[in-house]
Amino acid sequence: MRKTTLGLVLSLLVATITANAAQSTTYLVKYKTIAAVNKMAAMQTETFGLEMKDIHRPGRLVTVSIAKANEAKTIAALYADKNVEYVVPNFKIYSFSAPVSAEALKEQYALTKVNAEAAWAKAGNKGSKNVLLAVIDTGVDYRHKNLAANMVAGFDFNGNDADPMDETSSANPGHGTHCAGIIGATGVVDGGISGISPDVSIMPLRFLGSDGSGDLNNAIKAIDYAIEHKVQVISASWGASVPLSTAKPLVEALERADKAGIIFVTAAANDGKNNDKTDVYPANAGTANMITVAASNSTDAKPSWSNYGKAKVSLSAPGEAIMSTLPGDKYGNLSGTSMATPLVAGMVAFLKAQDASLTGAEVRSLLQATGAKVQIETACNCRVDALAAVNTLVDKKPWMVPAAATIAEKGTLQLAMKNASGAVSFVSSNPAVATVDANGLLTAVTSGTTTVKATDATGASVESLDINIGAVASTPAPGNPGQPGAPGDGSCPLGDQATCDMICKIMPSAPWCK
Repeated sequence: MRKTTLGLVLSLLVATITANAAQSTTYLVKYKTIAAVNKMAAMQTETFGLEMKDIHRPGRLVTVSIAKANEAKTIAALYADKNVEYVVPNFKIYSFSAPVSAEALKEQYALTKVNAEAAWAKAGNKGSKNVLLAVIDTGVDYRHKNLAANMVAGFDFNGNDADPMDETSSANPGHGTHCAGIIGATGVVDGGISGISPDVSIMPLRFLGSDGSGDLNNAIKAIDYAIEHKVQVISASWGASVPLSTAKPLVEALERADKAGIIFVTAAANDGKNNDKTDVYPANAGTANMITVAASNSTDAKPSWSNYGKAKVSLSAPGEAIMSTLPGDKYGNLSGTSMATPLVAGMVAFLKAQDASLTGAEVRSLLQATGAKVQIETACNCRVDALAAVNTLVDKKPWMVPAAATIAEKGTLQLAMKNASGAVSFVSSNPAVATVDANGLLTAVTSGTTTVKATDATGASVESLDINIGAVASTPAPGNPGQPGAPGDGSCPLGDQATCDMICKIMPSAPWCK
């Protein structure tokens, strides 16, 4: 074999692999070109100290298994390859469910809280089968009597087959099935429940196993599958506490979804922490198509376990003691930002049924601008209200896009008035903090908070919510958090500080080296 740069790098690696699965770690290697991916695929890499496990061409990603004994040297060699863009661990991702208290409610208070029935009446429908929503999760019991009518074919990336059935265990009571019911249970089964969008098409994409966990590679595959199959909304009630450098391939998958026009709704997590100060992905990715969801309860308070954050969390929705479908034609209460997320995803699907042109930024802003004010720290300090949102949408009332934001000092933000007539003028309430020009381009001056008022040619006006410049002061984290999805600050993504320290001596430029 001719010694290419890739071959020279691989020849640095240890010649044999004798480690079993417990003595090796999998990584995702991002290549700069498809040609480099194909060259890697053609090589017998198991003789060079790593074993190729999988190739995902949409992300230019190769999954490799590296023996623990060779880990530092192998990763250093990969980073030295001019064809490699980055290397990250194929980290574990977890569903965000929380314990249910003994006093759990036994009825669907969430639909009442968000005025679902009045919203259906205003719209004259309960959604549309033309809206395709993917539940990326533990799978779905697609035979459930209250779900079957709304199910379409999906895929199982955990088992690598075409059967995305939700497999239960002591660790998974049916997480994905529960999420699917919150979105689109039909409401026509005696003794059953209704989703927020009873008319919808749900595609189950399974990447989390029966233990409620999955890996980075399969999460990315599921997102790209949704893109390929022209899904309009993704519901993602899972994540991990890892740094941005480690989550980079996941964020890139979200950017591909954004380019495809997919709205991505995800959970803020259940650590009881402030996401503005805590790394959680995909929640903190901040792509234009994203809505990140905190949980509220029946009194519109934040459960202690729900994460929050003015800059990183979009809004809140009912997520405590939520009644929904479970595998085997059963029903039960579950809690978590996992339950709040599909409620918002289903609401997005319902709104898309009224106006298919809605973008992620527009629908996020609509839900923020029309949300009920609550004492839960998010970008809007609000809880979603389906009736208020559909009233604004159907009656073509104006709203600001974005409705709320946090940007850096000296940064810029483009504002627009949705449903405006004719020319629009913009005014900043605090020009010492941020100015705004005639075209709605806001320029941050210094730390602080402002709002922007827009007025169109007819005299109709609308005002944004808070636009924060610089770091946002936040309330202290509440005590007694619930089950975290993936604890730890992620400073050493390998889970072994000694190995990380060793790699930093060889390769000081690695993302986790200080």
